[in-house]
Amino acid sequence: VILTYVGERVLKADIITGSHVGHEVLIRRIVLLHDGTKLPFTLRRRQFPIRLCYAMTINKSQGQSLKKVLLYLPKPVFAHE
Repeated sequence: VILTYVGERVLKADIITGSHVGHEVLIRRIVLLHDGTKLPFTLRRRQFPIRLCYAMTINKSQGQSLKKVLLYLPKPVFAHE
């Protein structure tokens, strides 16, 4: 899939492989609950169910390396303990 829109609550993507090529899909945020701690409350987090990836076979990647890569992260994405 290729993301075409990134919003607060939804992602819009186009499918580029498989039997659904050309279809547009919406991906909503999901709620993750964790109550396995000894805290008097349940931890709740919302996130998109996606994983960032980039893959290309060695034969196709020759001469196609990227000189610059830009990531737009308007909000912090890493947590440090």
